[in-house]
Amino acid sequence: MGATGADTATGRHGDAALAIELVGISKSFGPVQANRDIDLPVRRGTIHGIVGENGAGKSTLMSILYGFYTADSGEIRINGKVTDIPDSLAAIRAGIGMVHQHFMLVEPFTVLENVILGAEDGALLRPSLAKARRELTRLAEEYELQVDPDAIVGDLSVGFQQRVEILKALYRECDILILDEPTGVLTPAEADHLFRILENLRAEGKTIILITHKLREIMAVTDEVSVMRRGQMVRTLVTAETSPAELAELMVGRRVLLRVEKTEAKPGDVVMDVRDLSLTDASGVERLRGISLSVRAGEILGIAGVAGNGQSELLEILAGIRPATGGTVSLHGAPLDLSSITNADERRQSRMAHVPEDRHRRGLVMPFAEWENSCFGYHREDRFDGPFDTLNRVAVRQHARESIEKFDIRPPSCDLKTANFSGGNQQKIVLAREIERDPEVLLVGQPTRGVDIGAIEFIHQQIVALRDRNKAIILVSVELDEIQALSDRIIVMFDGRISGERMAGKTDERELGLLMAGIDPAKGQAA
Repeated sequence: MGATGADTATGRHGDAALAIELVGISKSFGPVQANRDIDLPVRRGTIHGIVGENGAGKSTLMSILYGFYTADSGEIRINGKVTDIPDSLAAIRAGIGMVHQHFMLVEPFTVLENVILGAEDGALLRPSLAKARRELTRLAEEYELQVDPDAIVGDLSVGFQQRVEILKALYRECDILILDEPTGVLTPAEADHLFRILENLRAEGKTIILITHKLREIMAVTDEVSVMRRGQMVRTLVTAETSPAELAELMVGRRVLLRVEKTEAKPGDVVMDVRDLSLTDASGVERLRGISLSVRAGEILGIAGVAGNGQSELLEILAGIRPATGGTVSLHGAPLDLSSITNADERRQSRMAHVPEDRHRRGLVMPFAEWENSCFGYHREDRFDGPFDTLNRVAVRQHARESIEKFDIRPPSCDLKTANFSGGNQQKIVLAREIERDPEVLLVGQPTRGVDIGAIEFIHQQIVALRDRNKAIILVSVELDEIQALSDRIIVMFDGRISGERMAGKTDERELGLLMAGIDPAKGQAA
């Protein structure tokens, strides 16, 4: 039986009544026990963190609370009363709202239309829209959730889309708000604003459950934190009485390095050279403006910047999946074709590998089995040739099993659909496929987005090990900590340009943050 709040959580909220109490919750999916006899107390008017590795059962537990799944056993108590939650409508009626990791919004609809969707007052929409407009104005002022009610959701940034999700929950008068990995796709500034919103909600008496793998966020904003491991509740702690190191060890079951261990880089010859690269999109917007950079063998070149400043487009052009408008790129002195989007295979043949920023859209075919995803892009290799120009499934499956073992992919089944792996293990599948080919150049975008702390440590070790084998790596990440920890040299992008370049050991977060805003502190002016 998991430890209860009365056993483990005391302090300034120790006398607060419980908004939520999960008692003996268990849930299985076939042979997989996702939750096992879990107790979870959450005190009213607090921010309660839930941490654990991918696949620990966090999202399953919250999906039970929100009515997406029904527990096999156990009970849910809301404000001390046993409450049956067979579906999300019952959860909403119980005062529970949820902001999912992947937003549940209709992108062609306006903010206002998304907010009232499913909560209309009747067949006529005009009264519902008028009421929602008044309520959104009030909520925006009260909780710092300003957003244009007439804006098309698909045109909003990720940060503003998240505000819409929170507004949807508050409009339905939720007192309990669940957020699943809310900062996984936010910039640092957007994450800071989100935390101010959460603090405002707490001050108004709302109860918030925050699922995140980022221990710094847990330490900064939560009152109490529960740790899950392999479907079980390990411990509930008062946040002020614990530390990131203790939480990491409880999550993984062993000591975890919270820093990247690497020796000083020994850069060799230039492997890839980019000159005056430009890109104008179909709408006439300049996405890249004269980008010039180079990366050498045996170094990690980090590219930092707020999302949307050209990093994604740069990575896609280098990978051969987006054409450029102008400029040149050479690999070992030989020019690459930048004219079309059919050159990704040529890049692979040139021993360039690519871990895309969005593993779901670019890196994996989610309904396919792990063994199929393990060879995509490389399925024409001689070792996978079968009779009559077919795929040798035996060889591919053997290769997949070897990669699963080497990269500690869980569960260790090459027949499992990729969609059924956790985010961290999906990322390992992509990394295994690309790194195992021993590329001369690795392009890697957001390598640990939505990945738990144990998998982050492993992924970072693999990237550094590749560098130490004298390979060139271009790393794009919105996580400034990750850029600083992994990179040997850092380029910062702003508005499609390079706003500055620094050696990783000779800069700090403040200087990089200014460059990300387009200000070069060395010059005291806009970059």
